[in-house]
Amino acid sequence: MKQFIFEYDLGLDMNPTTGRLIFAEDGTISAEENGEIKFTFPAKEISEAKVQAGVGCGLIYANYESQSETPSKEGGAGGESPAGGLGATPPRSSNSQKPNRVLCRFTMSGLKTAGEFCKIVNFYVSSGVAAFPDETEKLVCEKCGRPMVAEISVCVFCYNKFSVVARALGFLKPYAKTITLSRILDILSLVAFLLPPVIMQQLIDRHLEPVYGLPNGTWTQILLIAGVLLFTRVFCEAITIFAARLYNRTTISVFADMRSAAYEKLQSHSMTLFAKRTPGDLIRRIMDDTDTVGEFLSDLARWVLEMLSLFTIAAVILFIADWRLALLILVPVPIVAVILWAFQKVLHARFERQWRKSSRVNSILHDIIKGIRTVKSFGNEKREIAKFSKANHDLASISSQNEVLWGVMFPPMGFLIGIGEFLILFVGGMMVLNGSLSLGTMVLFNMYLWAIYEPLRWLVNVPRWMANTTTSMVKVFELLDDESEIKEITAPKNVPIAGKVAYENVHFGYKSYEPVLKGINLEIQAGEMIGLVGKSGVGKSTLINLAMRLYDPNNGRVTINETDLRDMSPAHLHENTGVVFQDSFLFAGTFFDNIAYGKHGASLEDVIAAAQAANAHDFITQSPDGYNTLIGEGGQTLSGGERQRLSIARAIIKNPDILILDEATSSLDVETEASIQESLARITKGRTTIAIAHRLSTLRNADRLVVLDKKGVAEVGTHTELLKQKGIYYDLVMAQRKSSRED
Repeated sequence: MKQFIFEYDLGLDMNPTTGRLIFAEDGTISAEENGEIKFTFPAKEISEAKVQAGVGCGLIYANYESQSETPSKEGGAGGESPAGGLGATPPRSSNSQKPNRVLCRFTMSGLKTAGEFCKIVNFYVSSGVAAFPDETEKLVCEKCGRPMVAEISVCVFCYNKFSVVARALGFLKPYAKTITLSRILDILSLVAFLLPPVIMQQLIDRHLEPVYGLPNGTWTQILLIAGVLLFTRVFCEAITIFAARLYNRTTISVFADMRSAAYEKLQSHSMTLFAKRTPGDLIRRIMDDTDTVGEFLSDLARWVLEMLSLFTIAAVILFIADWRLALLILVPVPIVAVILWAFQKVLHARFERQWRKSSRVNSILHDIIKGIRTVKSFGNEKREIAKFSKANHDLASISSQNEVLWGVMFPPMGFLIGIGEFLILFVGGMMVLNGSLSLGTMVLFNMYLWAIYEPLRWLVNVPRWMANTTTSMVKVFELLDDESEIKEITAPKNVPIAGKVAYENVHFGYKSYEPVLKGINLEIQAGEMIGLVGKSGVGKSTLINLAMRLYDPNNGRVTINETDLRDMSPAHLHENTGVVFQDSFLFAGTFFDNIAYGKHGASLEDVIAAAQAANAHDFITQSPDGYNTLIGEGGQTLSGGERQRLSIARAIIKNPDILILDEATSSLDVETEASIQESLARITKGRTTIAIAHRLSTLRNADRLVVLDKKGVAEVGTHTELLKQKGIYYDLVMAQRKSSRED
């Protein structure tokens, strides 16, 4: 059974406690403290649940307005409001026989979640539907209690880092054959690279060590051995270059695949994702975080494998040569491993703090660049400089502290690793002197010391690198795993779009328990123009968002030609729907590019015809390069009316069956509005059109007007019919006329 749980930390007596206030799918409200049920009662018995913030704490209380029986209680009272303390006391119900009932108290950290709890309960009380959020926002980790990072839904301390790394390596799977070949070549290269010390051992022990005072070898043998050494070196370098090029080319392809997958996932999402995450966060995930993961795959993962291979091959050779000295070399390894394991959490915590500070700097920089016009228009340059300087100073401070910490830790670990060198020189030298070890073997061990200790010194840095890398991995995978709320069925019914549009008992809220639209029933006939009217916040834009299927309704359905939009392909719907938004966004490019964006493969004739229909052809042809004139990002060099006419041309070039106008003439002067109204009157004729406008005069061509209020559809009719009713529409018209007279 689904539940929404609010965890509170104060008892009704204001003493600390551990409690849970639970609203269940069956409509009951209950409370538990320390595993004991305090009370249970049906939510339908109350009129609403309310939150009240006091000084130092808050409370949730049940408000009554009927003469129903007192809710059943198990294990404790909750009807009275304790006097004293820092908490607020709820107002009494108008029904003196039924006082409001305190359900729980909490410290102010729980205020936001308490509000969500009350909204869910109140939605059930009013509608009878138990709606729960898909994800409850976590402010602290349930496991470790640390604050959650705002941009990530998992705790950066508690997630399984090995599984994340394994998944990152999974991106290499399509290129497994090529990568396996490059790894085999790398191992051959390492073997060739490690052969010279073995050859030197044989040279010393068999050919250079004196026998009866004379060398044991000949010039021919030495020349042959020298030739073998030269060949192995050349072979090693050639194989290394080939393997590195092969691996790097492959991992760069993997890197590009990952970025493309993230971008493709972003494009497939509904608008819900863009409402939850900032543009700066999404850009950092697709660019910066995929960069970090790509660097891990192309550099870090490769070098880890090479260092481990180098260490393994060298260790095997040394154990074969003399297992006693080989064990001496490895004596420091367990000590260093234990130290690294002990400091792992400290290192991760500090580098996680550094990541937070870096993320803060990036967010400030993104916001300032995006909103530079607002900053300058309010004269807040110095304030923004101070904000960025503080964030930048905090980042520099934690980065410096981390480098100092690493600088203090690294030399002692390097010294511990190097202890084996002293042991080899001392013990090995003694063994050579007493004849239990050959001179060539002693030279072999000294030449292989770097092959044992260099990988260890390099691997010491891995925890530091992984602390930064795994966080970026989590952010990329979180984006890839986030499922779109807009689902496309396997066998869509792509019926003709030119037909009746119907809203059938539609309920919708960006959170299902906070409905913006409640029980909307509306039919728009084919070829009819409907004007949506109402105050801000009543759901006009939401209504057209549902018609474009940027969102799906929580309850009810939206149909075209009596077919549910959820049974259609979104691509089919969007190909036959044109839209003009209030904010006419234009892409960096030419006039031609921006108009042709509405239709794949549009010809110049198509673009010119659309521009003429939108009254945009004249000002385009007067530009220096006509339709090939660059307009710059966002069309900032154009006037608002010119941008709007380009947006209209882009919408109608596809000859859509349904046209949606969202404040298409907002904030324009009278002359420009008249020109655009002329083009709109031309292109809406015989085409199903849904238009929103606060300026009611722009809807004079509408066949019907639909007036919305907080409860849903309030009035439907023509301009004249609605004026005669003297309702909401009449009041809006009178208010605008009064405002116009005053102006």
